[in-house]
Amino acid sequence: MDHALVSLLAASLAFVGMHFALSHPLRAPMARKLGENGFRALYSLVALATFVWAARAFRAVGPGGTPLWNGSGDAIWALATAIMLIASILLAGSFQRNPALPDPRAAAHAALAPHGVFHVTRHPMMWSFALWAAAHILVSPTPRQIILAGAIGLLALLGAHLQDRKKESQLGDAWAGWEARTSYWPRFAGLARAGTVAWTGGIVIWLAATYGHIHANGIAAGLWRWF
Repeated sequence: MDHALVSLLAASLAFVGMHFALSHPLRAPMARKLGENGFRALYSLVALATFVWAARAFRAVGPGGTPLWNGSGDAIWALATAIMLIASILLAGSFQRNPALPDPRAAAHAALAPHGVFHVTRHPMMWSFALWAAAHILVSPTPRQIILAGAIGLLALLGAHLQDRKKESQLGDAWAGWEARTSYWPRFAGLARAGTVAWTGGIVIWLAATYGHIHANGIAAGLWRWF
């Protein structure tokens, strides 16, 4: 493995590892010492620093490397485009009364019946990141993409599982009830009940992100690949 890939692997492990460490074993003692606002500022700074390191390491590797399969065909790009639309809908709807977010009303939100994208999964934000990662690996199965996108996907899905354990401790019966009424694994038929906000916001995010892809990476993504 060349030096650039080793650096990318180290940065990706740091990005994932620091998220897990600060979200779980280190969170309580550091929040007591720094206060909630201080801890959130530190968490954001560490997350940003490790992500910038990973992004710079990703670019340093360059676009080379032998892909595991040919991701350039229209069929694969059409599938990835659909996956990205679903990811965008989940992300747009994940901010509406989400009991997983840090919010003093979290227990009250958890007592509600499933609504919007929570008909799909109780972790819409995490699954949006995981689907983003899957779509990128699908069209670009190169070593650098598999390392970085794979790390993001692992962080999202394992993080969602660990978040369930943490919320069970924090919210008790409220979260247990929310778990009973929702699903960790996505039920995509629930997209039909995701709601206007999620669908409208998701389409806007999807179109903007895929259009921005042209300027950021020189590659036309989404519908812009064909139009």
